[in-house]
Amino acid sequence: MWDYTDKVLELFYDPKNQGAIEETGESGVKVATGEIGSIACGDALRLHLKVEVESDKILDARFQTFGCTSAIASSSALTEMIKGLTLDEALKVSNKDIADYLGGLPEAKMHCSVMGQEALEAAIYNYRGIPLVTHDDDDEGALICSCFGISESKIRRVILENNLTDAEQVTNYVKAGGGCGSCLANIDDIIRSVQQESAVPALNNYAVKVATDIATSKQQSQLSLTNVQKIALIQKVLDEEVRPVLIADGGDVELYDVEGDRVKVLLQGACGSCSSSTATLKIAIEARLQDRVSKNLVVEAV
Repeated sequence: MWDYTDKVLELFYDPKNQGAIEETGESGVKVATGEIGSIACGDALRLHLKVEVESDKILDARFQTFGCTSAIASSSALTEMIKGLTLDEALKVSNKDIADYLGGLPEAKMHCSVMGQEALEAAIYNYRGIPLVTHDDDDEGALICSCFGISESKIRRVILENNLTDAEQVTNYVKAGGGCGSCLANIDDIIRSVQQESAVPALNNYAVKVATDIATSKQQSQLSLTNVQKIALIQKVLDEEVRPVLIADGGDVELYDVEGDRVKVLLQGACGSCSSSTATLKIAIEARLQDRVSKNLVVEAV
């Protein structure tokens, strides 16, 4: 049996704002509807918004849901959260916000909060006359899971917004891979791709920090070091200043050899397969060693 919070059970047994909103022709008010899911897939949500045209404020929100305890509770929570918000404010509501409002959801039921977020977007886009992007609209939105009709762009989005790290989590959030399972390998590839893309900004931020440190640090006189002293200092800088940053991004570096001013290193983990490995060598490692040990050092990967 699922371990539901008191808030989830409260909104399941006594849901708020259940039902439809009919267009009455009231002046200055419009009704928008967004629909996500299908009964064939087990969950379906139709969200209705009553919007004040002049202010874009959501005056009322109601839902019709076919689904489980989490689906009903998530839909009810969403309507409570967005009443009184403008459409732009409502668009900032994430599936995590919905889950947090409920005090959490079982991970296998997180797709219910995602469904609420998507129904909200669909309603607002319909109101504004903006077509929803589907997997047929561009190459990046190619269909990945044919069992549940889940596109690559949707999988990428849920990975990024929720920091997902494995295919099982993706299935819990959007059901992709939960049918025949033939797309699980593709989902793993997408996860790796997203992780590599996310590591580049972190590396760039570190590069800026290194450049700033070099530019602002006082010029220190380079002492004449023996080869043993040089190797020991290089190892110290790598261990204390370089490796912690690379490890935080899933990579690592190991000192392989030192030949005069040539420093040979082994890039490991994410750094070994990253397309930005040259930047890692020159910006994250070589510049730091030149500043801390000797300006003549050149770093090479082996």
